[in-house]
Amino acid sequence: MFTLLQKESRAPATCPGPASTQDLDSNYGDGLERECSRKPDQKGIINLGTSENKLCFDLLSRRLSQSDMLRVEPSLLQYPDWRGHQFLREEVARFLSFYCKRPTPLKPENVVVLNGCASLFSALATVLCEVGEAFLIPTPYYGAITQHVYLYGHVRLVCVYLDSEVTGLDTRPFQLTVERLEMALQRANSEGVKVKGLILINPHNPLGDIYSPGELRDYLEFAKRHELHVMVDEVYMLSVFEKSAAYCSVLSLEGLPDPQRTHVMWATSKDFGMSGLRFGTLYTENRDVATAVASLCRYHGLSGLVQYQMAQLLRDRDWINQVYLPENHARLKAAHTYVAGELRAMGIPFLSRGAGFFIWVDLRKFLPEATFKEEMLLWRRFLDNKVLLSCGKTFECKEPGWFRLVFSDKAHRLCLGMQRVRQVLGGKSQVAEEPRSCQTQEPRSQRR
Repeated sequence: MFTLLQKESRAPATCPGPASTQDLDSNYGDGLERECSRKPDQKGIINLGTSENKLCFDLLSRRLSQSDMLRVEPSLLQYPDWRGHQFLREEVARFLSFYCKRPTPLKPENVVVLNGCASLFSALATVLCEVGEAFLIPTPYYGAITQHVYLYGHVRLVCVYLDSEVTGLDTRPFQLTVERLEMALQRANSEGVKVKGLILINPHNPLGDIYSPGELRDYLEFAKRHELHVMVDEVYMLSVFEKSAAYCSVLSLEGLPDPQRTHVMWATSKDFGMSGLRFGTLYTENRDVATAVASLCRYHGLSGLVQYQMAQLLRDRDWINQVYLPENHARLKAAHTYVAGELRAMGIPFLSRGAGFFIWVDLRKFLPEATFKEEMLLWRRFLDNKVLLSCGKTFECKEPGWFRLVFSDKAHRLCLGMQRVRQVLGGKSQVAEEPRSCQTQEPRSQRR
């Protein structure tokens, strides 16, 4: 059950100090406090809108600079199999089998490697659909997918509109249900739109939501009934930093309802903070789909040298489990705790489930009128005050006033960014109570 956030009357926090990080098995709390004392650039725009993890460059740079990452041999300089080098596909299969908790080992022949999930969305949409056909996608959703699927095949998206209203004890804001999926599919059919598939993002962007095993199975059964392909984006699967937030990969499910129409994608952009390196992978048991996607990899391939580095990284289970993941989760949690505390101090409701790099913030009470024009004016006020947030309209949210705020950044930038947010919103809530339709909470272990 989701409950209203408790309002706090404490003085505004100016930086995340020891109180926000004392429970972490890491020295990052001290690092946050030190960084917050640094004087950031007061003239530039603080970007709290782009979903990138900027917290672990020190760990990544050390690992990627080690001697085992530097290798040049003829096979790495020649044309590879367009699916990716065999050694990399084998390593990806082992990696996903372990971290997705697959009941049986995944097969390397079902792996295709591309330069990021954006390319995967474009390639899969082109392979699975004819021009003008469509995918269902729950809203709000990561808006760039619209361009990705349209790029080659002119594939459309049919929105499954969700809202923040909580209708019962076992419901949550923006909850996806099979009933909503059925309604959206019927609407598309009545408008003459041919729907070929469903897109699921888990953990979700921008909600940070995590689908339960039962929910995933319900969605997959719905797709099977209507003979729909399912594209599952699990790009944040290792960025679940709250221990109470149990994550379940679709690959962990025993007996997928329709394995030939279930296609899973993952990348290092988010979980390993490498959005500039461009590595993504598809796992599908449908050999025809894998072959068709691979035919597009000549335009979306990775260099042999990068493939070798990725294989070395993914096979280093000791570093991933003992160094990177614990520290990354601790830093994400510390940054999240600080930003969540600042929002509470301003009396601002928000949604957060302890996954991803962002908080879905409810600023509806700061809109004079509930319109997207007013939402855009508020977004512009943030930008004029040199802080960038992402407004709900870019995620096709049907309720004006929701914003995505990214917290996975260094403390000195977070501090300045939250100061500017406070300046725009006048320092405190403009309404004494929260909208009744939106009941939100923090992850359980962070409640006081």
